[in-house]
Amino acid sequence: MMNILFFVIVTIFLIIFQTIVFPAFDWFPQCFDLMIMNIICLSLVYSHYAVILTIILVGVVMDSISGVAFFHHIFSYLWIYLIVQLFKQFVFQRSIIFILIISLVSVFIQQGLILFSVFIGQGSQAISQIDFTLMGWQLFWGGLLIPPGVWMINALRQYWMYLVKMLKKQFAHKYRG
Repeated sequence: MMNILFFVIVTIFLIIFQTIVFPAFDWFPQCFDLMIMNIICLSLVYSHYAVILTIILVGVVMDSISGVAFFHHIFSYLWIYLIVQLFKQFVFQRSIIFILIISLVSVFIQQGLILFSVFIGQGSQAISQIDFTLMGWQLFWGGLLIPPGVWMINALRQYWMYLVKMLKKQFAHKYRG
């Protein structure tokens, strides 16, 4: 239950940063989707079916508040989850190279879905007008910042669990007998 609360808090924090704080900065268009860090961390920690429902719920929230086509975030988050689940069985999960590759693939999935939706909606002429440098910058920043972000979320989760354990001990000691 406390893990769920932790991920709800992290999700709300990342949504606020992505929708309210970061747009105030000039470099915001070059920023990747911050929720990718949360999805990767959820995918590394849990393998339950409830995580899929959680990812769909987070995707619905992000699709609702963003300007992209509906199901863009849901679909990309589910693909990220599936790829992490597939490869975490074969690769050491804590490897920085694994996290870096998953980070780049995650940003690439989202960029590919945007290209696909532009192609479907406006045809091949519109693809030539897309700013591929912007996509390159988002890949760069995603590769640079997602691995430390995943590490930080995991470290905060470990500290959260330590605090919860200590509080449980204190309450048990105080109210026992």
